[in-house]
Amino acid sequence: MENTFQLVKNIIPPLTTKKHKGQDGRIGIVGGCQEYTGAPYFAAISALKVGADLSHVFCTREAAPVIKSYSPELIVHPVLDSPNAVHEVEKWLPRLHALVVGPGLGREDALLENVKGILEASKARAIPVVIDADGLWLIAQQPTLIQGYQKAVLTPNHVEFIRLSEAVLRDPVDSSDRRGAVLRLSQALGNVTVVQKGEQDVISDGEQVLECNLQGSNRRCGGQGDLLSGFLGVLVQWALHAGPEKTNGFSPLLVAAFGACSLTRQCNHQAFQKHGRSTTTSDMIAEIRPAFNRLFET
Repeated sequence: MENTFQLVKNIIPPLTTKKHKGQDGRIGIVGGCQEYTGAPYFAAISALKVGADLSHVFCTREAAPVIKSYSPELIVHPVLDSPNAVHEVEKWLPRLHALVVGPGLGREDALLENVKGILEASKARAIPVVIDADGLWLIAQQPTLIQGYQKAVLTPNHVEFIRLSEAVLRDPVDSSDRRGAVLRLSQALGNVTVVQKGEQDVISDGEQVLECNLQGSNRRCGGQGDLLSGFLGVLVQWALHAGPEKTNGFSPLLVAAFGACSLTRQCNHQAFQKHGRSTTTSDMIAEIRPAFNRLFET
């Protein structure tokens, strides 16, 4: 894994006084409804903490005041359940480097229909998209939404991976060959990058397969996947901006995914050392800076 860590280091932009606000990442999170307000916050704040300059949340009207109350750092748009939601989000797309779709989204038909329009508008502008949580539920219902869109990254857990694979491949998943299963799903989707989260994270762009087995912990509190998606939104933008010469022939999205998986695991490990069974995702957020420094800046 050491060589891959070096590739991640290669894509990280240096901090310098010569930049202006926004150059190191303007990230949009699409999600957040009445029931689920924590997930979009976790994704958005982790994007900022890893180094993005601006983090937007496009959520429902009822979720907006709650998410705003979590942090003044976030730019919150209460538009996701409005009749003109696609137009409202589309206005911001020229200002965004990447979208994270799904944290706290829920499965309400009207919201999912709006997200479909947002995905189509994002693809038309060639904006990278990270799809997680109930965004993956939508993709499992309509895989053509991201078929062949190689600026998409899917981050399924075990259950979500089975659902996606059966929807796309129409065959039972071979659980004895995780590398092969992830590779086949990526290929079937037209080389969309797939990150199957698990005891080891398995990542494939349909051509190459990486595994991230950095030590995490045995604690499985909710919200860790939201941190991963927020990290990934930023790292994807950094990797694409750095270009393939910095990733040594690997897909930039593959390198970004490895970096995000490694950072999530390191945050989990460090938080668990301090809090043990009481570890929550908020404890992991406090570890982002030292974990990032340990992995990528030493």
